[in-house]
Amino acid sequence: IVHRLDKGTSGLLVVAKTAEAYRSLTRQLVARTVSRRYLALLYGEMRTAEGIIEAPIGRHPRDRVRMAVRPEGKGKAAVTHFTVRERFRGFTLIEARLGTGRTHQIRVHMAEAGHPIVGDETYRSRSQPLPDDSILRGLIERLQGHALHATQLSFIHPVTGTLATFHALLPERIERLLSHLRIVSTQRSAVGCQREAER
Repeated sequence: IVHRLDKGTSGLLVVAKTAEAYRSLTRQLVARTVSRRYLALLYGEMRTAEGIIEAPIGRHPRDRVRMAVRPEGKGKAAVTHFTVRERFRGFTLIEARLGTGRTHQIRVHMAEAGHPIVGDETYRSRSQPLPDDSILRGLIERLQGHALHATQLSFIHPVTGTLATFHALLPERIERLLSHLRIVSTQRSAVGCQREAER
């Protein structure tokens, strides 16, 4: 196993078939030349269209199962780039790109920014309100993980020396959530337009 995905995260993972390939791929990870892109559905509406979160991550001081943003010197440097892909009422779909590869990095950084990943009970604040929409609540309860998906992976192939890029479509469990949010958004837009026309 060259790198890992958190339990509950879906998508692309690299497994080396030979020791030589493993050494090459781990060197690329250390050099940060492996490109990893994720899609994540977040609670809340992000105000900025894109940004960079730079905040050290280390073990949570009171809960050893969790990671947390830590003061300088108590955590390892962690950098996450993000771009908003779609906005919904009360939710945001982002693409996240890893500048570093810390444990739970995207989950911790997004929670710290006030936008935990949907379905992530480890990092969701207990004060985070659950949606009024009963269908949406049911879809979230049936996620069997969180709405974080490793969608693209690029690295230099250990044998051919060429750039290899792979893509993985969103799993149905996340697509169902997005489809529902798009339908609800369309319905709300139509109602808004109708009210505007009636004025």
